[in-house]
Formats: sequence, structure tokens, C-alpha cells
Amino acid sequence: MGTTGKLLGSGRTCDVYEIDGTWVLRRNREGWGDALAEGAVMEHVRAYGYPVPRVRLADSTRTELVMERVAGVTMLEAFGAGTIGVREGGEVLAGLLRQLHGVPGLTGSGRVLHLDLHPDNVMLTGGGRPVVIDWSNAEEGDPALDWGMSAVILAQVAVDDGPLAHLSDLARAGLAALLTDPSRLTEEGLAEARRRRSRNPTMSVREVELLGDAEELIRTYWRT
Repeated sequence: MGTTGKLLGSGRTCDVYEIDGTWVLRRNREGWGDALAEGAVMEHVRAYGYPVPRVRLADSTRTELVMERVAGVTMLEAFGAGTIGVREGGEVLAGLLRQLHGVPGLTGSGRVLHLDLHPDNVMLTGGGRPVVIDWSNAEEGDPALDWGMSAVILAQVAVDDGPLAHLSDLARAGLAALLTDPSRLTEEGLAEARRRRSRNPTMSVREVELLGDAEELIRTYWRT
């Protein structure tokens, strides 16, 4: 894309730049992800009516994804502002997982999985409509793994008494709402989610150490 506009935000693996009022450029840092593959998944789920930003694949590369600029705030920001309740947010996450798992995979080998669906990856538009972002971890497989990943991510925050301690109560309430029946979590999905989080190179040593406590918390809300 050459030159870019102002920096709008940064995550653990990428930076987002302004193009204009309609489009943004998400640039992966060196060695992270395949933006073209990610964009293809986004277009695939959007064709099934799933709420996801539009992408311009013709203008994207393996390291840069041009996608629609979504006006709104993250669900996490909405929690802080009091514009959405935590229980409602957990129910929205559960609904988004169920809706996504109704979409067949591109290769037919399973259902589309997001694998990083949590409140900071859900944008709420002005009308309150949720839009799911950051599909860099998406793959095809068993929906139980997706439920496990969302549960583990929330539980890690809930049991953290360090920098994220101020979000602990929010994460705990969101986790409880997420796992309200009919949750699709299974023992296999939870075990694989914990294994993947333990091997995620973006995890700090502290975050990995929290996985045992996180699983215990999940089991207080989840009934197999």
C-alpha cells in the first residue's frame, strides 16, 4: 500500500492505520499471520450473513489487509462506559459463537472457528450491532475448541491479580454468562484450548501460569 495514514491502534502482532473514512490498513508485524488467508475467511463468513468487516482482497497482501473501518467501540470499552451489561455481553459472545459455527468451512473439513473471540475483538456499532474483528487465528475444526478458547481467555483475566485485576469481576461475570446452557464446551475442547494457550508465543510467563486457576474457575460455571 505504500504510505499510510495515522496509526489508529496496535495489538500484540499488528498495527492498524487510517486510509480514509471508510477503510483501514491492518499491517502484520514481521512473521505474523497470512492477511490474505484471513481476509478470505472474513469474506466467506460474511457471505453467510456473519457480522464481520468487509475486506478488499485485491488491495491486500500476505502482510497487509485492507478492511472496512467500523464505527463504534469494543465490547470491553462498552462495559467500562456502562452501555452494555456484562451478562448481556456474555450472552452476545455465546450467540456469536453459535452463529459462526453454523457456517461451513472453506474446505468442508469442519466449521469455521474464530479462536480469539472475546470482548476486545467485538466492536459494537452505533446501533449496538456486534461486528467481530481479528480473524488471524481462524481455522476449521470442532466448535468445542472455539468455546474452550473464549472460556479460557475470559478465565485467565478473571483470575489475574496483576495488571488486569481491575477487569477480574467483568471477566468472571462474562464467563458465567458465556457458559450458561446451551454451551457447546467439551472436555476435549477445553483441554485443547488450554494446550494452545500455553504454547501461544504472545503469552507472558505470568499468563501461562494462570491457566490452571483459569480451568478451575471454568469448571465452577460449566456443567458437562
